[in-house]
Amino acid sequence: MPTDKFCRVRLVERIDFTDDLALFRFQPEEPVSFTPGQYATLALEVEGKLVPRAYSIVSAPHEPLLEFFIELVPHGKLTPRIWELREGDAMWMRRKIVGHFTLETKRTRHLMLATVTGIAPYLSMIRAQRHAIERGASPPHRFLVIHGASRSKELGVYLDELRKLSEEVDWLTYIPTVSRPWEDPEWKGETGRVDDIVRKYLDAAEDFTPETAVAYACGHPQMIENVRGILRRAGFADAFIREEQYFVQKSAEKTTRKAAQPAATPKPAAVPADRLPPGARPIPTVGKLPPRPGTTS
Repeated sequence: MPTDKFCRVRLVERIDFTDDLALFRFQPEEPVSFTPGQYATLALEVEGKLVPRAYSIVSAPHEPLLEFFIELVPHGKLTPRIWELREGDAMWMRRKIVGHFTLETKRTRHLMLATVTGIAPYLSMIRAQRHAIERGASPPHRFLVIHGASRSKELGVYLDELRKLSEEVDWLTYIPTVSRPWEDPEWKGETGRVDDIVRKYLDAAEDFTPETAVAYACGHPQMIENVRGILRRAGFADAFIREEQYFVQKSAEKTTRKAAQPAATPKPAAVPADRLPPGARPIPTVGKLPPRPGTTS
């Protein structure tokens, strides 16, 4: 079992949101370097062989622990074993952290669309900017994040984290949405799938236009395919639409990530690793969105 390209990471904290969604924080045994938005390859030994899978990193580079938002695939080779881990247990992690789903800095407006665990790379980017600002940097980027799930509990602790930050700063607007409000009677926010909600906010968000913003879609392949069409019809050029799809092969829970600008012809969706998490309602209101340059607020 060759492990020369891997280092050990030890589980120090786990928070379960639902039976099949949880936060995992690991302490790496050696320094780790990455760019917000990239993913790490975690692995465990199964029947004498190393079984690796890729997961987007939630934490920002300055944070001492590596954080992941993971969904259990019941018949998969790796995640059922991750679910058996307890505090102090160790996994392998590939030393080289990779991925191209990073912040596009040619523009300063970022429309970010996610289903459930697809929020991970955006959290890393947002935490990194917050850290830079706390150290004296000016806020160079504005983020409009639409985060969907079937029920609000699937948004986990990230619902409160992003809601709170959005209320404190003017450079983040967070819009959580649930698609099954009848199963979530206490929910007071937006309702609907991400691809439904994005139409509403594209109309309202005057400063997040095809001419000023980069659009990102991360998570369920069907959501990505749907919003790609919406964004194109709204006038976004392919060069400013970025995607990261989460796939699972039924036979092996083999997670693949695809971070790329869409081709001229949309590709068919694959079987997702990330359940289709639909929409929800804004905590910060539309009125919080910055006005289009040249208008008054």
